Amino acid sequence: MTKVDLLIFDFDGTLADTGADLAASINHTLTALRMDPRPPREILGFVGDGVRLLMERSLGENYKERLDEAMHVFIRHYEEHLLDQTVLYPRVEEVLKYFHSKKKVILTNKRYYLTLAIARGLGIDGYFTEIVGADSTPFQKPDRRTVDYLLAKHHAAAEKTVIIGDGMNDVTVAKNAGILSCAHLNGLGSREALRKMEADFYYEHLVEIETLFQ
Repeated sequence: MTKVDLLIFDFDGTLADTGADLAASINHTLTALRMDPRPPREILGFVGDGVRLLMERSLGENYKERLDEAMHVFIRHYEEHLLDQTVLYPRVEEVLKYFHSKKKVILTNKRYYLTLAIARGLGIDGYFTEIVGADSTPFQKPDRRTVDYLLAKHHAAAEKTVIIGDGMNDVTVAKNAGILSCAHLNGLGSREALRKMEADFYYEHLVEIETLFQ
C-alpha cells in the first residue's frame, strides 16, 4: 500500500454520478434553442473541461455565436435540476469515513457553487477540507498550478499526494504536478482513453482505493 497524506478527488464521475442531470439540462437547452437534442452518451463525452466548453461542444461548430444565450438557459435549468437524478457512486461515504484521518479536498472543473450545492445535497461536503471549483482559482485542470496551490496550502508533499478521478485531465494534471494518479474506469470518462494515459493506479469501484492507499 502507498502512504498518502492528501487525497484530491475529482467530483463529476468520481464521487457523484451527475451525468443524467447534465445531459438533461443540455438537451433542455438545445430544445429551447430549437436545435436537435443529442444522445446522452455523446454529451457525457464532452464533460471534463468546465460547463462553458461542455455547452460549446454540445452546440457544435455552426452555433457558437449562440453560446451566451445557451449558457443562460442551461445554468438556469441546471441550478433547479442538479439533484433530480444525481447520486453518489456506491460506498462513497464509507470510503470518505475510512480516510477520516487524511486531508481530503475536491478539485473540479465544475463551478464552485454548483459543486457545493450537489455535495451538500448528497451530504458529503463535511468530509472535505476544501472544495476548489473552476472559478476558485485562475487555473483549471490540467494546469499544474491547481495542484501546486493545494500542496502549498495543505503542506503536502507531491509524492504523498494522489488525485482520484475519471477524466484524462486528472491523470494529466497529476503528471504535470508530479503527484500520484488514480483513475476511475466506471465514471463519465472513456475507459479506453484512461487506460492509454497510464495512470499510477486504476480502480473499478471507489472502495478499492482502501486497499491502495494508507
